[in-house]
Parts: sequence; C-alpha cells; structure tokens
Amino acid sequence: MNLRMLTAAAVLSLSFAGAAYADGKVTASLKAPVAAKTKVVAAGAVFVCEGSTCVASSAQARTVTVAGCKALVKEVGEVTAFANGRRAVEGEDLAACNAVAAN
Repeated sequence: MNLRMLTAAAVLSLSFAGAAYADGKVTASLKAPVAAKTKVVAAGAVFVCEGSTCVASSAQARTVTVAGCKALVKEVGEVTAFANGRRAVEGEDLAACNAVAAN
C-alpha cells in the first residue's frame, strides 16, 4: 500500500513539474521579417524564425511574459503578437516589450 501511494505521489509531482517547465508552442509575429531562417535562444526557449514568424516548439512557463518577450525582441526586433495556447502578451505589455527594440 505504501509503495502505491509513493508511486502515485511521484507521478503527481512530476506532472506538476512538467507543467512548470514545458508550456507548449510559443509563436511570435514579427513586425519586420528576418532576412534568413535563423534560430534564436530567448527566455528559455529555442525559437526558429523564418519570414515574419518565430516559433518555439517547447518553452518554459516564463517564456510568455513581458520579460520573455523583451528577450526575443532584443534578438529579432519588434513583434506584433507573442503568445502560446494559454496566454498572450498584449496591449501595454506588448508596447513595453517592443520598447527594448529601440535601445
């Protein structure tokens, strides 16, 4: 009985840990397209940028935040959208994110 409970607790804790580290596909739409297909590491994710889109197939929970957006903008320039299936950086947060492109 104790082994079953320990196993169940381990499985449950791993499922929560996985959710904290893997937050799904992240997509960014660029204001200006990149000249060539490139890979960029930003905010704990590897983005593949081609044309006016950057996609990270696997990302951490911290990736889709203003800080994560700023990290990507520093590498590829302004974005018009930055989101995954759960959340998006929008409005004033998106403007704050893009402000780092000018610096």
